[in-house]
Amino acid sequence: MKWLLLSGLLLMCQACDEADIQLASNFLNTSEIKTYDEARPIFWRSVYPGKVTSLYCGESFNSYNRKGYNVEHVFPMSWATNGLNCGSRKQCRNHSTQFNLIEADMHNLYPSRSDVNQQRSSYRYGEVSGEKRQFGSRCDFEVDYKKRVAEPAQNVRGEIARSMFYMADRYKSQGLVIFEKQAKLLYKWHKSDPPSKAELKRNNTIEALQGNRNPFIDHPEKLDELMRNGHFF
Repeated sequence: MKWLLLSGLLLMCQACDEADIQLASNFLNTSEIKTYDEARPIFWRSVYPGKVTSLYCGESFNSYNRKGYNVEHVFPMSWATNGLNCGSRKQCRNHSTQFNLIEADMHNLYPSRSDVNQQRSSYRYGEVSGEKRQFGSRCDFEVDYKKRVAEPAQNVRGEIARSMFYMADRYKSQGLVIFEKQAKLLYKWHKSDPPSKAELKRNNTIEALQGNRNPFIDHPEKLDELMRNGHFF
């Protein structure tokens, strides 16, 4: 499976320089992405090659010409730095191996419009009153800056919830948590927007690249008992 992914990646990378190709080759021979710098080129060339739909706005773009688009960490990295108590993001990158692994985990990474990603900041997810459509009429994403809340479109709320729960479950011992109010809302979103075929395909691809799966995509019911037991908060 890894050889097929590598072959496809190299074919798609005809315009890439030798260093990029070597990075891809080296990475696919490992079971784990070590840093975000390693993850980013693999993310675009193997998880999201070619025509891509942005997470928050649902806009189509080409990942080989992605001006105005970047990679969103659904579970905010400032929450991770707080959990690890490792300092600023730069300090955590320089001194925490665990932070680098968390930041590079592709189960938490999605393509996003850069301006929307920036405005989302590290705000919690929630419901914002009204439909201001501040990022354009076709972008169903609202931000309440006063309350520090971001509201995504209904058709991506399940993906967001399962990414958040995955991170809080996998890195719980490193201090990553979801507060109760947030967890209950995300669980509601998880139930109302179950995993799609595209989400399962993404799970398969990421498993081949970094060696593990998001279990809440394969077995959505696993969250039921975890929520009852207060596992995330």
